Amino acid sequence: MGPKPTMNLEEQSEVVLTLGQALDVNGQSTNDTLAATERLSNSLGLRATIIPGWGELQLEATEGTNRLVSLVPASPTGVHMERVASAMTAIDEVTAGHLPATAALQTIGAISHKPPAPTWLFALAAAAGAASLSVLYGIQHIVPVMLIVLSAAAGAVLRRILAHYSTNSFLQPLCAALLAGMIGALAVRYQLSSPLRLVAVCPCMILVPGPHVLNGMMDLSVARISLGASRLLYAGLVVLAISAGLLLGLSLLGVSLPVGEPGRAVPLWLDILAAGDQTPIDALRYRWQVFARWKEASTGRSSPLLGHRSRFGWKNFKKPALAKSFG
Repeated sequence: MGPKPTMNLEEQSEVVLTLGQALDVNGQSTNDTLAATERLSNSLGLRATIIPGWGELQLEATEGTNRLVSLVPASPTGVHMERVASAMTAIDEVTAGHLPATAALQTIGAISHKPPAPTWLFALAAAAGAASLSVLYGIQHIVPVMLIVLSAAAGAVLRRILAHYSTNSFLQPLCAALLAGMIGALAVRYQLSSPLRLVAVCPCMILVPGPHVLNGMMDLSVARISLGASRLLYAGLVVLAISAGLLLGLSLLGVSLPVGEPGRAVPLWLDILAAGDQTPIDALRYRWQVFARWKEASTGRSSPLLGHRSRFGWKNFKKPALAKSFG
């Protein structure tokens, strides 16, 4: 327990709720957000309960006979893990007594205005991620890989440009997928793409909102039905926008996306290497503080490695001749 607070109930509630908002809207899981805000409120001597929802966070605080209910807007559509890391650090400093609670709001303001990753780094991470996926899916020639890198990087730059003009959450993936579809269609026209259409598909795969799917499933697992369903619905709409953009881009040049095209076998060592490379690439895309959290990133990297090793073992056990690059 920290020192006796010098703030009134409303000010304490504002600190807790604002830090909770910073965590929620930037991609932190609901469980971790609730645990962090509970730890913060306890250090302030505040009995508070955070009620998360899609579009808002509600705080109910009591102090003696006083009771306060506060609301702040909070739509968890973003993923900015450096802001999350900074907010968690601020909570640690307040609970340890290194940061006065009265100065926490200024710190939160600075955290909320942290800029995203530089465009060149964002584009580089997108290009590397799409290239790694193409290896997983069985690409065989260097020219399609170069086209995939170009398409993914161009899509990342386009998303950053669109962010200056619109806050619509679906416009960026729609337009990036549209561009990928057009580049993929040109590759087919000039016979630079296989029937798998990897030049078109791989730049779109990196647009899939994995963090939102994961957070939604974790919410459903603890019976936060409304919030979990809202997260999954949002993720589904993003996937729908990606699919619509891809199909539209292909159809503009009269190219279709084949259904049921067989995958290609990929050597086990190459599959594991490409899967493992996705973790540091995602760290760059979501701008983790890689050096400060290298232990977590390194530990997380083992999961896709082990997962792909198990997948290959199971498939080879079942049908050795039919092992493919798709799970």
